[in-house]
Amino acid sequence: MSTKTLNITNGDSLNDRLLKLDITGDFAVWREMLCEGKTTYIIGDQDFVNTRKAFLETDYAIDTFDYEEKFGSQLEIIKKWKEYDEIILWFEYDLFCHINMMACISYMVQLYCNKPLFLVCSGRVDGEKNLMGISELTDKQLDNHYQNKQVLTGNDLILADKIWRLYCSDDHVPLQPKLAKDSNFIYLSNCISAHKKRFPEEHSGLNTLERHLLKLIKKHKISSEHQLCGYVLNYQGYYGYGDMQVLKMIKRLRSYFEEQDGYFIVNEKGEYALAGNDIQAPGQNETCYFGGVSKYAYQYHEETHQLIKI
Repeated sequence: MSTKTLNITNGDSLNDRLLKLDITGDFAVWREMLCEGKTTYIIGDQDFVNTRKAFLETDYAIDTFDYEEKFGSQLEIIKKWKEYDEIILWFEYDLFCHINMMACISYMVQLYCNKPLFLVCSGRVDGEKNLMGISELTDKQLDNHYQNKQVLTGNDLILADKIWRLYCSDDHVPLQPKLAKDSNFIYLSNCISAHKKRFPEEHSGLNTLERHLLKLIKKHKISSEHQLCGYVLNYQGYYGYGDMQVLKMIKRLRSYFEEQDGYFIVNEKGEYALAGNDIQAPGQNETCYFGGVSKYAYQYHEETHQLIKI
């Protein structure tokens, strides 16, 4: 008797590829970007839907008339977990994917799912220098990841649910990399560290990615926002942001750099911030949430690697 599998993937393009590789089972796609905007703990209830739609409409001018069809329909598939013998999660090593994955696992915990749960997570690959996303894997590498998928334990599920609950709360201080110790989420500690660095550094007002963006302008001859976006995407480490997130960050930092002789240069305000002088964080007058907390509710202390509540 064959095993009936539900595959939960991080994108529609991965679904198409897995089908071509003859990966068997049904598919649900986690079509959300929970690394940005307000979130609530109970996945898919009316409060959650209203909160997410408001964020997507306000921050990205996304028409959310079909939100329930695009995302809610996939939750409905996952709700039918009793029809399956096993569930396989397909996510990547970065913060973007890991927050989605924590939410997905929490959703199954909320549904009291007790089926065997496996994880296929891209990242380190034998013979490769850099971490790799699923889309960067060869068919052979992807199949090897699948054959060596990691079984998730009860403690892993409890941890994921805890991380999601903390992320949805207004207190992110307990979100510590050490929480991931002894779990099967081998990239989670790095993702938690990356998340903490999304808050403004206590002196400059810039977070890690914002500071990195300005340094890229100083290092390279960049002549357009499109080119700058490409540099940030290529050198962003564990964040996993896409074009939308990076272009929004560029817009937020537009007063920190200007054009001169056809190229971007960091202006006086930007240099002042990079020098670690105490200035107002960029975009502080705008609404910006990570889960349950405002980006401007904390400062990141670089020496202690801790968040300080303002």
